[in-house]
Amino acid sequence: MTTVDVTNPIFTDPEKARAHFEAIRWPDGPYCPSCGSFDRIAALGGKSMGPGWYHCKDCRRKFTAAVGTIYERSHIPMTKWLLATHLMCASKKGMSAHQLHRMIGLPYKTAWFMAHRIREGMRVLNPKGPLGGEGKTVEADETYIGGKEKNKHARKRTRGNIGGQGKEIVFALVERNGHVRSQQVPEVSAKTLRPILIAQVDAKTFLMTDDAGQYRHMNRDFAHQAVNHGIGEYVRGPAHTNTIESYFAILKRGITGTYHHVSQQHLKRYLAEFDFRYNERLSLEVTDAERANKAVAGVVGKRVTYSRN
Repeated sequence: MTTVDVTNPIFTDPEKARAHFEAIRWPDGPYCPSCGSFDRIAALGGKSMGPGWYHCKDCRRKFTAAVGTIYERSHIPMTKWLLATHLMCASKKGMSAHQLHRMIGLPYKTAWFMAHRIREGMRVLNPKGPLGGEGKTVEADETYIGGKEKNKHARKRTRGNIGGQGKEIVFALVERNGHVRSQQVPEVSAKTLRPILIAQVDAKTFLMTDDAGQYRHMNRDFAHQAVNHGIGEYVRGPAHTNTIESYFAILKRGITGTYHHVSQQHLKRYLAEFDFRYNERLSLEVTDAERANKAVAGVVGKRVTYSRN
């Protein structure tokens, strides 16, 4: 079992933290985030600038490794960014902003905003190719996120709640022994889900679902098998949806037990967080440290300001 070594100097020494981040962002050496130049970059010295500043002789701009990332213009030390990222990456069911606030010694609102920026770094903007392929199996299912209507305040209660109305719908695809992709959808219907399946799953894939109506005609596009949960059938040879049910179990335990409430606005980032940890899990030979480094690498090219959060 892997653990986070909180005594690692990158969590306590600003210079070690800066060097660690630079090595992740610039494995082949620094380059200018404005013009992309590699060749004419010079490190700036002097007490007035501080360590970590560089100058591009082509476009004459000064920059640090944080420029063009979620860390840009942040006054939070890099040591705390790295520690918060490692803690979130090593917590299977997530880590609340209150827990981060207590552990890294920052105000709650700051920790909350940090967590959302770290989740944005985990989010994959352009997935590489479809899931599955010849000889592979992908399971598809949906679940509902949100509290019971009877437990909500009267102003937030949805009248006539039927089949998840008043909750957010999450549709997910899991490749067995592989990756997961999940997203919010407006409704559960073949019209909504079929285009996602066609775009995200290779046509040669074995598709496994339950016997819900929205999947009834998926055999037109895939080698499709379904299990009938209505009659108590959960496994029939290779046909089952146990893998995706296990993923949903982790997601719901995290949201219910750790975060307690997730808004519609931010659900996509929480899904990105749980997808990321699942896709970079130990059973795929990814350690906690490697997972955290991949999350840090994902901050490049993304900006989240407080007003946009």
